[in-house]
Amino acid sequence: MSDYQTAQTFLLGLKAHGVSLGLERMQRLMAAFGDPQDAVPCIHLAGTNGKGSVAAMLEAVLRAAGWRTGLYTSPHLVRLGERVQVDRRALTDGEIAGYVGELQPHAAGVAPSYFEFMTAMAFLHFARRRCDIAVIEVGLGGRLDATNVVAPEVSVITSIGLDHCEILGDTLAAIATEKAGIIKPDCPVVIGRLPSEAEQAVRSVAALRETRVVSVKEEFGDDLARCPRTSLAGDYQRWNAATATLAARALPARWNLSDAAIAQGLLHVNWAGRWQRLEVGGRILILDTSHNAEGAQVLDVNLAQLAAETARAPIVVVGVLGSARAKPILEAICRHAREIHLVVPDQSRACSHIELAALVPAAFRGRVVCGSVNELFPAAGICVAGEPGDSIVVTGSVYLVGEVMARVDPRSGLAESRMQDF
Repeated sequence: MSDYQTAQTFLLGLKAHGVSLGLERMQRLMAAFGDPQDAVPCIHLAGTNGKGSVAAMLEAVLRAAGWRTGLYTSPHLVRLGERVQVDRRALTDGEIAGYVGELQPHAAGVAPSYFEFMTAMAFLHFARRRCDIAVIEVGLGGRLDATNVVAPEVSVITSIGLDHCEILGDTLAAIATEKAGIIKPDCPVVIGRLPSEAEQAVRSVAALRETRVVSVKEEFGDDLARCPRTSLAGDYQRWNAATATLAARALPARWNLSDAAIAQGLLHVNWAGRWQRLEVGGRILILDTSHNAEGAQVLDVNLAQLAAETARAPIVVVGVLGSARAKPILEAICRHAREIHLVVPDQSRACSHIELAALVPAAFRGRVVCGSVNELFPAAGICVAGEPGDSIVVTGSVYLVGEVMARVDPRSGLAESRMQDF
């Protein structure tokens, strides 16, 4: 067994223990290494949707300005090392094995979760690679998330929607309050277009912490035309670009982020799986990570625009984790698709074919096919859904998109597909 295989086995063992929120374990683990999270300034991002895209945008802006960047995001699409990047270079298998070997003895007395262990790995890597600044994405919530041991230069809350309600609360205000737990005293917080109930909750926390709130609504109103342009597709990415722009401007002056650097970074963002277009077997293949009710609203708009653009209803491949998420996603899909292929991602929480089919309106069920990723994408560069000239949209789960990416390009591998979190 290779060192990396040994590391995988250890990490899978941590994964089996599930999610464990709280900061005490993370603080103890970081203290054993001299608190590397304090060695690199950072931007800290929370939100129901959009935080990964905004993180990628901010990383691109900072790199365009000449800074050495760290980027920590989750989950990964295909390879575990995608989560921890320096100047957009992902951790190698060898580096992961090395960090696991180094952290493991200290973990024995702390019992960290899988996500906490990966977060510790990121902080160590960024400090040792002497990053100038890191962009850190929250895993779940904010207040008790493992990443919330940092003292950021700027905090960002991209959006608030009803997701992970069993953990974060069943109202927008409750969820917003949990995510606002990343707000620190005297550290500005940038907020995206939040529902009024959620925005009020965030502003209440900010007032208690005596920190300034910078709002996309206040700066850009409801006018999409005023929002910055970005290389990522979709109107919603223009709003994400507005959030990233305000976060960049909110950084202290020493970072020297000119308008030119911000614009350049936004126009050169690389963030896979976000309405990403490929060509496979003569078909347009669109990879989309919409996976919850808030994402379903964006998916609805994008599918309508795609049908209008191509004058042809798309074929949709969908797999979802949890019926509560699946219902709004399938409702959006059924308004626009010509045919739906139901698949089950390789995740324990994935909806079965039966669960997904039960959510499809009776009038549409004659256009539903139950299948698998392997059947639809049997080999590299091959897709058997639809016909040449069709648009095939893969959506509903980050994990599904990762599986399809690995089938389309086997060189990317799928060894870590089970080592995922939220």
